[in-house]
Amino acid sequence: MSGIVGYLGTKDAVSVLFEGLKTLEYHGYDSVGVAFLNDAALRVYKKADKIAVLEDELNSIEYHSQIGIGHIRLATHGSPVDVNAHPHSDCTGKFAVVHNGIIENSHELRSQLERKGHHFVSDTDSEVLAHLVEDAYEGDLLAALRKALEPVRGSYALVLISEYQPDCLVAARKNNPIIVGLGEGEYFLASDLPALLPFTRDVYFIDEGEFVEITPNNVQVIDSDGNPVAKEVFHVDWDVSVAERGGYPHFMLKEIHEQPQILRNTLGSRIKPSGDDIILNDIKLTPDEIRSFSKIVITACGTSYHAGLVGKHLLEKWARIPVEVELASEFRYRDPLLDPSTLVIVISQSGETSDTLAALKEAREKGCRILAITNVVDSTITRESDEVIYTWAGQEISIASTKAYTAQLLVMYLLALLFAKERGTMTQDEIAVITSALQQVPGWIEEILEQEESLREIAGHYHNCNDFFYLGRGLDYAVAMEGALKLKETSYVHAEAYAAGELKHGPLALITEGVPVVALATQEDLLEKLVSNVRGVKTRGGAVVGVSLGQSDLVDETCDHVFRLPKAPSFVGPLLSVVALQLFAYYMSCARGCDVDMPRNLTKSVTVE
Repeated sequence: MSGIVGYLGTKDAVSVLFEGLKTLEYHGYDSVGVAFLNDAALRVYKKADKIAVLEDELNSIEYHSQIGIGHIRLATHGSPVDVNAHPHSDCTGKFAVVHNGIIENSHELRSQLERKGHHFVSDTDSEVLAHLVEDAYEGDLLAALRKALEPVRGSYALVLISEYQPDCLVAARKNNPIIVGLGEGEYFLASDLPALLPFTRDVYFIDEGEFVEITPNNVQVIDSDGNPVAKEVFHVDWDVSVAERGGYPHFMLKEIHEQPQILRNTLGSRIKPSGDDIILNDIKLTPDEIRSFSKIVITACGTSYHAGLVGKHLLEKWARIPVEVELASEFRYRDPLLDPSTLVIVISQSGETSDTLAALKEAREKGCRILAITNVVDSTITRESDEVIYTWAGQEISIASTKAYTAQLLVMYLLALLFAKERGTMTQDEIAVITSALQQVPGWIEEILEQEESLREIAGHYHNCNDFFYLGRGLDYAVAMEGALKLKETSYVHAEAYAAGELKHGPLALITEGVPVVALATQEDLLEKLVSNVRGVKTRGGAVVGVSLGQSDLVDETCDHVFRLPKAPSFVGPLLSVVALQLFAYYMSCARGCDVDMPRNLTKSVTVE
């Protein structure tokens, strides 16, 4: 995640920008920058460093400004170096922009602008915005921004400043938040409420597709058609700690709710607009190299390991290549059979997981090609790997992983489709069917989130239970493992996941009256077999919570409680059912009075063996 702050008023703009940016440091960032008008001249300062470092640098410079924009960045496009930090400028240096989000067609737009003579200096997608505005400007900054955004595909919250109009800030929103703060003779812009609360409690929440123009005496908001929008002032009475969580009681719940947008970001420009092709520009594997691998080994820990289990299923089914999934903590101790024809995929949210890094080094010593799936640019694992795919999930603060896991899952889907295409195991029409469904996943998750009250009620019914079993078949089994882990992490409840067919081979002895079982039923071809296993649980007095895709009479008839996911293809079941399990674990933790975001004995990044 990145953070935006803007200011126009009577105070020292740079001091306001730094104070606002400091409230957003909890997001995590690798670079910081500000742009402001000093005697009507636009000045831009940015560093791949901490806010305090840039602030100290500016303290030694003489300037006077009452208008400016600031940004902190966690790298997604381009490594964390000074030139990739925001704000970004155009060729003339007369415009500067800060941007949160992803410009999906940035490569295409960049090529078009370069043919017109524009010169780019960064590796980011965001820089195209400044050049598009330069290209569109005809004396009206707001009109230029609206025109510049017409060809843009993707998501954005952005704020623009220009030397040509030294008393004006303009902003726009699509899929990423932007908020206007209202003061006495001054106005603020920010991507998050905490940046505004040191200065004002009165705000406008800008809605999807709206534009903002701020001048010394007015705030104008217009819709995508240019029509004025009357905004209602909202008075914020939350404390700062709640505001940092976006009004949610815990970071875990906030991050669960961020998943639709995170998955839109992860998809980004990775599916062609036609929907029949996968574009993973992150990696440089050639089609011949993809076809040359004899097998794939996936290694990871904890939640990332569960993402790898789903990846194994998808890669084997779609790309028809053998896949092994190894716990990284065991990988190097068994002298694995690896050679240069093996692709090793390492998955780590932080890119610093000690066991996963050790497994990576073991694989490298055996001559394997290494592909990393991670969330953190320039982490140790990214530097040690041959290829990297970033999940673009933003910083995850709660120790129990939610959005980082679903982003990893989505990358595994895309990677499996890419391998299927290059290995000739699926047609373009078959790929298009799957990509169409993947593009609908964020919307389906939003439907799940709208039903979270029913999961709170189910958790309230079972919160005093100290033992749970999770069952699933096929893809559902991997998700059952992740669901059980979430419950253990957040609620300190003993939970075990089993492939449903294994229940009769021992675990059934533990099913007694009232013991709760969560049964995942999203795989249509395995539904009857799963229900048969569930009936064995019911016969012995167990209580069953079913999770199904849409309405299922079989599930309804055999379960005590049922949570219905949106009706969707079975192959996207893991991306949907896990959100329900995350919410169930969250509300179990709340009901049991646990520390949701900081479970005992656990840490976010495991950097010891």
